[in-house]
Amino acid sequence: MNFDYSLKVQALREKLLAFFDEYIYPNETVFHEEVERNRANGNPWVPTEIIEQLKLKAREAGLWNLFLPDSTRGAGLTNLEYAPLCEIMGRVSWAPEVFNCNAPDTGNMETIERYGTEEHKRQWLTPLLEGQIRSAFLMTEPEVASSDATNIQTRIERDGAHYVINGTKWWSSGAGDPRCAVYIVMGKTDPDAPRHAQQSMILVSADTAGITVKRPLTVFGYDDAPHGHMEITLENVRVPASNILLGEGRGFEIAQGRLGPGRIHHCMRLIGVAERALEFMAKRALSRTAFGKTIAQQTVTQERIAEARCMIEQARLLTLKTAYMMDTVGNKGARGEIAMIKVVAPNMACQVLDWAIQVHGGGGVSGDFPLAYAYAHARTLRFADGPDEVHRNAIARLELARYTDPAVASRVERPITRS
Repeated sequence: MNFDYSLKVQALREKLLAFFDEYIYPNETVFHEEVERNRANGNPWVPTEIIEQLKLKAREAGLWNLFLPDSTRGAGLTNLEYAPLCEIMGRVSWAPEVFNCNAPDTGNMETIERYGTEEHKRQWLTPLLEGQIRSAFLMTEPEVASSDATNIQTRIERDGAHYVINGTKWWSSGAGDPRCAVYIVMGKTDPDAPRHAQQSMILVSADTAGITVKRPLTVFGYDDAPHGHMEITLENVRVPASNILLGEGRGFEIAQGRLGPGRIHHCMRLIGVAERALEFMAKRALSRTAFGKTIAQQTVTQERIAEARCMIEQARLLTLKTAYMMDTVGNKGARGEIAMIKVVAPNMACQVLDWAIQVHGGGGVSGDFPLAYAYAHARTLRFADGPDEVHRNAIARLELARYTDPAVASRVERPITRS
C-alpha cells in the first residue's frame, strides 16, 4: 500500500487549503449569522447566500464533485485519492456543500449513478451534480430499531403502473432544504420474501402528493438549518413503477453499495474535525495560564495532546487502508475495514473534541468556538450509517470466521509457552 499523494492530488490539496484560508475560515461566522438572521425573520430553512457565492468560486477553481470516481461527471479520483481532500473539507461543518461533496447528496448521487437508469440520471443525477437541487435518503423509522433494517415497516406496493408508499421516516437529513427535490426511499415490497429480499429502494419526487414534512429533529439542541433532519410521513404516495431502483427486493444490495462510500466519507471528514480540534486545543493551551504556568505546561494537557495525535494518526492510516481496499478489492471485500473505521473514527473524534472542549473551559461548550457543534455532529455519527454495536458485531463475525476452518486455525500463530 502506497499512501503518497499523486501529483494530481497534491495540486488539488494545495488549491483546497488555499481556498479554505481565503474563503471558508473567514466566512465561518458569516454563515452562522446568516442562518440566525433567517431564523429571526421567521424562516431558517432558506439557502444561505454565502454558500451559494462560494459555490461559484469553487467551480471556477475546479474544486467541484471531487468525490465521484466517474471522470466524465466527477474528478475521476479513487477513494484513496479523495481521502486527504475530504479530510480538509471536514474541518468546517458546512464546507463540503461548497464543493458539492456533502452528505447525503454524495451517497445519493453515487446510488443513482450506479443503480439508476439513464432517465433517472437525466432527471435527478444531472441537476444534483450541477448543484441545482438537493436530496435526502429516507430509511430510518421512529417505530422500529432501524439499526436492523429488516425491521423497516414502510410499504411500497405495486398498483398497476405505479407503486404506492405508506410509512413514516425520520432523520431524513437534507430534507429541510427547500431545494430538496428527490428522496431515495427504502421500504418493503414483499414482507413474505426471504429476510434480505423484502426491501426495495425507490426514487420519489419531494413534491409528490401525500408527503408531509412533519418537523425538524434537533441534535443536542441544534436543528442544522437550513439542512435539517426531518420526520416525514408518506400517505398513499403514488410514484411511477419505473422509479424503482434495480427492481423489487434489491434494497439491501443497493444499501451496501451506497453505505460503503458514505461511511468512509464520514470518517475522512472526521479526521479533519479531529485535526482542527487538536489545533484549537494546542493554541488555547499555549495562550492560557493557570496555577502559575500555561495550560500547555500541565502534564495532563501534554498527555492528552500526545494521545490525540496518536489517535488521529492511527485513524487516518486505517481510513487510508480502507480506501485502498475499496479501490482494489471492492466494497464487499473491504467490509471489515469499513466496519472498523466506522467504529474508530467517530469515537476518536469525540474523544479529541472532548479534550479540546475541556481545555477551553466554558468557552468550549459555547457557540464562540466550533467545538460544541462539532461534538454534537461527531456523536451522531456513532449512530448514522449503522451504530457502533452493529459494526462491532460484524467485525467480530469476520474475525471468528477465520477460525471456523481447521486448516485456517492451524496456521494461526499462538504464543510460545515455556514450562
